[in-house]
Amino acid sequence: MFAKFEAFMNRVFMPLAHKVDNQRHLGAIKAAMVAMTPFTILGSFFAIIPALPNMIGENNPVSQFILNNSEILDLPVTLSIGLLGLYACMCIAYNLGNHYKLYIPGCITLSAFSFLFLVASFTPDGALELGNLGAKGLFTAMIASIGATELYNFCKRKNITIRMPEGVPDFVSKSFELIPTTIIVCGTFIIARFVSLSVFGELPPQILTRFLAPLVGSMDNPWAVLLLNFCICTVFFFGIHSSVFSPITRPIMVTFIAENIAAMQAGQPIPHFYTAGASSAFFGFTGAGITMGCVIACMLSKNKSYKKIGQVSLFPSLFGINEPILFGAPIILNPIMFIPFVFGGAIIGTLPMFLMHLGLLAKPVFDPPYVGVFLEGFLTNGDWRSIVANLIQLVLAVALYMPFFKIMERQEEAKLNKKEQEKEPSKNIFSDDDVDILDDLGLDF
Repeated sequence: MFAKFEAFMNRVFMPLAHKVDNQRHLGAIKAAMVAMTPFTILGSFFAIIPALPNMIGENNPVSQFILNNSEILDLPVTLSIGLLGLYACMCIAYNLGNHYKLYIPGCITLSAFSFLFLVASFTPDGALELGNLGAKGLFTAMIASIGATELYNFCKRKNITIRMPEGVPDFVSKSFELIPTTIIVCGTFIIARFVSLSVFGELPPQILTRFLAPLVGSMDNPWAVLLLNFCICTVFFFGIHSSVFSPITRPIMVTFIAENIAAMQAGQPIPHFYTAGASSAFFGFTGAGITMGCVIACMLSKNKSYKKIGQVSLFPSLFGINEPILFGAPIILNPIMFIPFVFGGAIIGTLPMFLMHLGLLAKPVFDPPYVGVFLEGFLTNGDWRSIVANLIQLVLAVALYMPFFKIMERQEEAKLNKKEQEKEPSKNIFSDDDVDILDDLGLDF
């Protein structure tokens, strides 16, 4: 039964995973979302600073400094989270342009130019509003950057360009070559903006927000996140890395953490629980599948090999690196470990998100760099109950993995006993010379 299921996964999902991983647009989006990590960390960190006077009181030098310099301390948040869409647009253009071997400065400037055409709005006095340049414009940024870069690639393939004489510096000739492309890109996105305002009466970010609302909004439902995590654990079990989901999940996570930070700054309730920090701290607690349960089971084993695997895997697992136990136990493609890794990993990994949804655990406002188990969960929301949630996860993981590990341990012991019996030499009271003499006499011994 399991062999048939494994064959089905390898036949259907492995090719699909490779196609998704190698698809140029999804690959560019995935790389760009990873590149946004420093901005979300910086924005999250500076967003917490204005809340310190409420925590430590206002009558101290630290709080007074924060209160007196609030404008400059808010600037890193505005220029990181507030311009996230613009940065993502440029990063996607960079990665896609690299794929096509295009002139990268041209890709980046054309894409940023196109993005601004679709999202720019102005105040009555003519100032540019930043509302659509952040997380609200993230999905528009994907469309604009891909569209502009594809138009650039089309113009290059069709030789729609201006050729400069030999001897002209390369950076000058490339700039002139971009003139027809820039006109085409500009015209295309002017038309797109005109149609958007004329037909729908609003800019593309608002249209896309309504169109994608069911997909994005579904991730505010812990049952939907549980289903997603189950899918991630399933494909991971068969050796397909979970990064195949990131072109879909990562933009939603980035949008949610940006909206959480904005809500915190405005003194409003935090709306979302599904962020990169929360997913890493809870679903990825000690690694996908909450594999610390198996590590501890190995360390408690009487089998010397398993004990050694557990000891080697312990320290990496404290920092979310579980490859030693995944391939050492092994867990990957091991039928015995399917239930604890896939079902247990999904359910236990999503449990703290259910607690957040129910208001029993604070929602995340920070995507910390990976600092190890327990501390990472606490840093995401500043709630000490996150440590308790991780402890509950650890206890549940050990309780779930242990009985399945015992089955695997008994099977391994049975295999070793069988090998030892096969290797055990048969006892013979005759020497080799005696055996030769008996053979000469025709005696079969």
